[in-house]
Amino acid sequence: MFKFSAHEYPYASQRQSVFAKRGMVAASQPLAAEAGIEIIRRGGNAIDAAIATAAALTVVEPTGCGIGGDAFALVWTQNKLHGLNANGVAPQALSIEAVKAAGHEQMPLHGWTPVTVPGCPSAWAELSKRFGRLPFADLLQPAISLARDGFPVSPVVALQWQSALENFTPSRNTVLDSWFDTYLIDGRAPRAGEMFRNPAQARTLEELAASGCESFYRGALAQRLDQHSRATGGYLRASDLQDYRAQWVEPIKVNYRGVDVWEIPPSGQGLVVLMTLKILEGFDFDHRDSQQTWHRQLEAMKLAYSDGLHYITDPAHMRVAVEDLLSDRYAAQRRAQIGEQALAPQPGDPHASGTVYLATADAEGNMVSFIQSNYHGFGSGVVLPDSGIALQNRGEEFSLDPAHANCLAPGKKTFHTIIPGFLSQGGVPMGPFGVMGGYMQPQGHVQMVMNLVDFGLNPQAALDAPRWQWLGGLQVGIEQNASRDMIAALARRGHEVQVACDLTSYGRGQIILRDPQTGVLCGGTEPRTDAHITVF
Repeated sequence: MFKFSAHEYPYASQRQSVFAKRGMVAASQPLAAEAGIEIIRRGGNAIDAAIATAAALTVVEPTGCGIGGDAFALVWTQNKLHGLNANGVAPQALSIEAVKAAGHEQMPLHGWTPVTVPGCPSAWAELSKRFGRLPFADLLQPAISLARDGFPVSPVVALQWQSALENFTPSRNTVLDSWFDTYLIDGRAPRAGEMFRNPAQARTLEELAASGCESFYRGALAQRLDQHSRATGGYLRASDLQDYRAQWVEPIKVNYRGVDVWEIPPSGQGLVVLMTLKILEGFDFDHRDSQQTWHRQLEAMKLAYSDGLHYITDPAHMRVAVEDLLSDRYAAQRRAQIGEQALAPQPGDPHASGTVYLATADAEGNMVSFIQSNYHGFGSGVVLPDSGIALQNRGEEFSLDPAHANCLAPGKKTFHTIIPGFLSQGGVPMGPFGVMGGYMQPQGHVQMVMNLVDFGLNPQAALDAPRWQWLGGLQVGIEQNASRDMIAALARRGHEVQVACDLTSYGRGQIILRDPQTGVLCGGTEPRTDAHITVF
């Protein structure tokens, strides 16, 4: 088990690590975290709590997730870690030829074209059927109440809502009209502290609760989605929904300095986390905030990410085995490319010589690492009228180059950014962790793992610490609370450093760890957003 001090906070923080025994929920919005802990108080387990929290987040944080998005989960229960992939596929009518015939040279961000089959409702249903305790309908009641009765919008969500309005307004058309009708108050985004109600979403959640989410894929909601898609030029059909179910998968891992770090296998980008850690385990790190540490972390991440973007796609279409990308030989080969100066990365050849996050835990030892997303903000901007269902734009990740591993094809899953993480040691669970935020996610995962394992920070301090991210080429971003000396030192090494004032672009994470001797839970939550931990 990690040895850390609960009293040492070397970075500016307004929070302390939180301890509990009977249950804990860490989420990016307080009302959603409360929804989850309410379920535990009513006799539910950590899996039930994760579903309730996730459903509530679609209401109170629609800027980051929705019923029409995707989800992934890592679930520790019954002395084993289980993986769930609820990544949707491209509709059968969506092809490279169809997209190019519509006048696009690359996948667009908004409208029907980037919409893939949503996996989120299926994830909720599968988790409940396999590992839940309470009736599924009970788990959605907190979310239904929040949507029907309204909730005060939290500060960071209000900023993101306004940003979404500014992004959608220039391209508004009849396809996007329902978003404006559903998510605005008198033509504007809701302000922080202002009540927002979504009665249409409440009715949709009631239908999902009553049908175990079957209505979304093989019932009335599926038919409504089909009809709206046909009427407005979309590609999604009832047959695409009917054929979809979330899949249980075997998680993948590496052992990093005695700690097993677990991720979901491709098409998720968790593989990037593991490749980075394999490269970094060959170095010794004495100080977290030394220029050598940050330089090596950035260089390793660049190498792993360039491989990930080149090779990761639907596992049925992967051209390189996961085992090859995680081999000791290939990690050593990539590690040898890291010198004292920054390099522009290129994908290697392993055959030569490659949104919202929540964590829950209960008194019985069950723990869940769960993430769901609509991808960019509210997603595609397509909203099923009178439903509160905003559809994701995950298909924007597809390439229109037939030679690319992640090229678009009907029924194919795209490269996916959202990833849950989990830690264990010697077969004993340590706990869930995650950092949401597009391409920041694997970068945040690596930094959290190293903050805990290499530098002995407690969960809250691990989340408080200044972060970096690779932005492409030689460009790297550094949070503004990093030292000026660090920024200057990285620049001297050839990094093109951008200092960020918008801290929301550096991810939003949660961590829960369990002491295997006492069963006491210790949690940290993200200081860069409206995050909260509730306990029982």
